[in-house]
Amino acid sequence: MSISAIIIAKNEEEMIANCIEGLRWCDEIIVIDNGSTDTTGHIAEKLGARVIGFANDNFSKVRNEGLKRSKTDWVFYVDADERVTPALAREIMVNVETGAGEAFSLKRQNICYGHHLNYGGWEKDFVTRVFRVSSLKEWTGKIHERAIFDGKELILKQPLIHLTHRSTRENLHKSADWTGLEAGLLYNANIKPITLVTLIRKGLMEFFRRAFFKKGRKDGMVGYVEALVQAMNRVMVYIQVWELQQKPSIPDRYEKIEREVARQWLSEKDIQK
Repeated sequence: MSISAIIIAKNEEEMIANCIEGLRWCDEIIVIDNGSTDTTGHIAEKLGARVIGFANDNFSKVRNEGLKRSKTDWVFYVDADERVTPALAREIMVNVETGAGEAFSLKRQNICYGHHLNYGGWEKDFVTRVFRVSSLKEWTGKIHERAIFDGKELILKQPLIHLTHRSTRENLHKSADWTGLEAGLLYNANIKPITLVTLIRKGLMEFFRRAFFKKGRKDGMVGYVEALVQAMNRVMVYIQVWELQQKPSIPDRYEKIEREVARQWLSEKDIQK
């Protein structure tokens, strides 16, 4: 049985090399370069991966593109900030060879700000990433994508290491991408107009849900920080919904101001001379 590793990456020049090195046991390594503007693709090619440029803000379409490009019996989806240990690699290979299931689910061990989080909802992070190609139909969902497949799903014992939230700067870059996408989906669903109360309520609810209801406080300071980060992300989503709900639109308002300034200059011919 053969297996392809499919890495989804965008501007991951700092992370892509170590990700690839942990996947040398696979029969082929495919990198779907989702519109990188850095050297991600160049590094991946230099390390022997097959790089396919496919820029799309629909995460399911990106994963489906990887499926179409694979030439093996199995596929293993990995993000550039995820790491595969030798123990996990062996467990995957054994179950692929024995045909124990058609899909394998992995528990992600989330490392945020350099700390392994055991609470706050992060401890129950399972992702289904290994599939028999003949059983995987497609991925659906623009942001929180999920796979549609036939057959038995097996939960593996070894974790997938997730090196996420490595700095506030990195968080903000990634949040700018996905919060905008989620805001667009909410706006298209015609939710109620966003108010100040909405923003405060969404932020507070997310913080208390992460820090107290899901016991993130037990992770110490990093647990509180992560709860705040998630709360800010929720607020960012709804601020962007508020932006989209403005009538006339915000771009139209700026365009109106530009036209007015241009009109004033046209009327001041003496100054221009």
